[in-house]
Amino acid sequence: MDEGLFAQMRAAMPEGNQPFLRTPDGRLLSYADMLACSGQFANCLDAAGLRPGDRLAVQVEKSVASLLLYLACLRTGAIYVPLNPAYTPAEMSYFLADAEPACVVAAPGKAAATRSLIRDNSVLLTLGDDGRAGSFVERARSMWSDFRDAVRAGDDVAAILYTSGTTGRPKGAMLTQRNLASNALALRDLWRFSPRDVLLHALPLFHTHGLFTATNTSMMAGASMILLPRFDVDEVFAHLPEATTMMGVPTFYTRLLADSRLARARVAHMRLFISGSAPLLPETHRAWLDRTGHAILERYGMTETNMIASNPYEGQRIAGTVGLPLPGVDLRIADPQDGSPLPSRQVGMIELRGPNIFKGYWRKPEQTAAALREDGFFVTGDLGTIDSSGYVRIAGRVTDLVISGGFNVYPREIETAIDALTGVAESAVIGLLIQILVKA
Repeated sequence: MDEGLFAQMRAAMPEGNQPFLRTPDGRLLSYADMLACSGQFANCLDAAGLRPGDRLAVQVEKSVASLLLYLACLRTGAIYVPLNPAYTPAEMSYFLADAEPACVVAAPGKAAATRSLIRDNSVLLTLGDDGRAGSFVERARSMWSDFRDAVRAGDDVAAILYTSGTTGRPKGAMLTQRNLASNALALRDLWRFSPRDVLLHALPLFHTHGLFTATNTSMMAGASMILLPRFDVDEVFAHLPEATTMMGVPTFYTRLLADSRLARARVAHMRLFISGSAPLLPETHRAWLDRTGHAILERYGMTETNMIASNPYEGQRIAGTVGLPLPGVDLRIADPQDGSPLPSRQVGMIELRGPNIFKGYWRKPEQTAAALREDGFFVTGDLGTIDSSGYVRIAGRVTDLVISGGFNVYPREIETAIDALTGVAESAVIGLLIQILVKA
């Protein structure tokens, strides 16, 4: 049985010429076009020697071709390793040495620098910013569109995404076929995605939000996308009339609120606005509701888990919360020191268990063991509470906790109080360690 993510996407694909995506310049691809193009790309990767389990590292700008490259990688059974186009050669040196990719796809202007960083037996291909130039596209044009997809088990790794490295060197989170498929299916059902939906996609493709939450969920529903190269206020307003849903980060919504064109009539046809990747201020939630009549649906996730919790589609979307745990996800609040369960409403470590939990950190068994408890619960590093209705609130990262006079001080609580003051748009609270040396 094929438990691969792409196999499950294929099973959900609509028949006929259902649109897969469209671009601001009018380019339109149907699902049939997507299969043909990703088949050519998969044959190109196969001809380059990429095999199931090999790593494909990609550092390119967002484009139709870069999205098809991700899908082609899934079809070959290789492991997709997306890297931020803004990474410097010094940063890339670490990622490429750690991942040891069999093939690297880079921007043409970075080819020489990238070649100096990879192994001699690694294949280097290029893809231009517009997705229409570079050695990869040139090779793919001559390839057959038919491709026999690799059969994958649920536990096979589909992608490695590197964490931000806020607590040391970045770690590669291994996400399996089952991790990604189960999360996309859960979100599809929870957020009521269907073939009638058109997702306005303005997120980057090197991050779990734009690559997995947006793309995978949309494809699992047979929906279509408007693929913007980046978030641009004018482009968003231009294409909102064609969309039914939008996913974004809080900054998207604050920038749209600052524009006089945002009005109820302009978004009356929209079905759903979703926010994630950073806390959405309650003030932003209320301002958006007052201005548009839509309550933003805030959710919670991270690189190692994809989505963890979400405010409901039907029911109360409470500002300042990330909602309820996803179906199939067990979430608990535990003592950060010993992992013992804490009472409701008490701040503690957020831990969870479910089919969305990553396989571990790439080639880091000790750090994997430290992150996963014996009973299978993942220690997120986030502090939070669960209220009597089951809604989860995030208090901050455990590394941000400040202990003053024996009391725990959570930056998020202070920020909330400051943000409520007149004249304050948004605040950030951090702790500083000051050492005073006294000469004897």
